[in-house]
Amino acid sequence: MNLRLLLGYLLCVALFATAGCRPKPKSEIVGDPPANPSLPSAPALASPAHEPSLSPSVAKPPKKKPEQTPSLDLSRLESSVRPSVIWVTVFDRSGKLRRTQTGFFISGDGRFVTTAEAIGDGVNAVAKTADGEIHNVSGILAVSTPLNLAILQADVKRASSLTVNKNANLQAGTPVGVVGSGLAGNEGAPRQATISSLAPDHLEIAATISSNSIGSPVVDANGQVIGVIVSGREKATVRPSSALDSLLSQITSDAKARWPETAEATPSPRPTPTPKSRLVYAPAPAFPPEVSRSGVSGSGRFRLSFDARGKVTNIQILQSTGNRLFDQSAINTLRQWKSAPGREWVATVPVTFQTR
Repeated sequence: MNLRLLLGYLLCVALFATAGCRPKPKSEIVGDPPANPSLPSAPALASPAHEPSLSPSVAKPPKKKPEQTPSLDLSRLESSVRPSVIWVTVFDRSGKLRRTQTGFFISGDGRFVTTAEAIGDGVNAVAKTADGEIHNVSGILAVSTPLNLAILQADVKRASSLTVNKNANLQAGTPVGVVGSGLAGNEGAPRQATISSLAPDHLEIAATISSNSIGSPVVDANGQVIGVIVSGREKATVRPSSALDSLLSQITSDAKARWPETAEATPSPRPTPTPKSRLVYAPAPAFPPEVSRSGVSGSGRFRLSFDARGKVTNIQILQSTGNRLFDQSAINTLRQWKSAPGREWVATVPVTFQTR
C-alpha cells in the first residue's frame, strides 16, 4: 500500500474517533426547535419515567359546624303571651282551697284551658290574671281525663287570648317557648326548651316544670299555642294542640258551663230556678303605700260571705299574708266585691301582694 494513502487513512480514523467521543449538550431535547440564543433557556423538564408517583389531589369539603338551636325572642313572647296566662285556684264544696295551677285564655269571652287534674273534685274556682284582676269561673265546658285537659269558662267582659295552632308541624329538635303565670314568680318566667321526642298523643320537651306551672301554654316563635304542659319532670309531658282541638270540637254552640254538682243526668222541674253565683265586681287589692316595695311580698286566703242581694256580709282570714297592712288592704277591697243577686253563698279568694 502506498505510504501516503496509509497516513491519510489513519488520520481519518483518528478524526472520526474524536468526533464520536465528544460529549452531547446537556440541555438537548430531541425534536424541539433550537432555542433562541437571545432568550434565557427554559429549565429542563423531568422525564415522566422518572417522576415520583403522586396520588391525585381531592378537595375536601369544609367541615360543617354543628347546627345551633335558634334562640326565641323571650321578651316578645312574654309581652304577647303572658297577658293571656292565668292562675286558676280551685275550691271544694266547703270552700277549702284544693289546688292552684296555670291556665290560659283561648277566646276573648273567657274560655280557658287548664288540666283535668287541676279541677279534680272542685265545685268553684277563680281565675287571676298577672295584673291582679280576679274573675269567677262559672264552670266546665269539656274535660278529658285520659288527655288530662279541661276547658272552662270565666266570667269576663273581654280577655286577652291566645291562638291555637291546629296544624303545627312539630319535629324533634324544634325550639319552643314555655310561658307561665306572672303570679308564679320565677317559676312562671318565660323560657326556651326543645322538643326531645314525639308520640301520637303527646310530646316531651327538655325542661323542668314546677307543679304551679303545669297547665302553661307551649308556644312557637310566633306565640301560637302548639301544646299544653300536663306533667312536669326533667322532661315535661306536653299534650299537642291537635289533642286540644279535638276536645274543643266536642263543645256545642249551646253548651253551658257548669260544675259537677250542678249537672244532672235527668233534669227535674224546679218551681223557681236559682241563679248561679258569680262575681260581677271584683277589684284587686292595692299595694299599701306604707309598705316599701323593695322585695316585700305576701300571699293569703280570705273567705267572703255574700247575701242574696250580692253584697259581702262577712270576711274571714283563712291564711294571713304575714303582713298586717297587706291583710287590711285586702279586707278593705274585698268588702267592695259584689256578686249577682239570687242566693247566699261563700267564696274563698287568694290574694297575693308582690313587687314588679
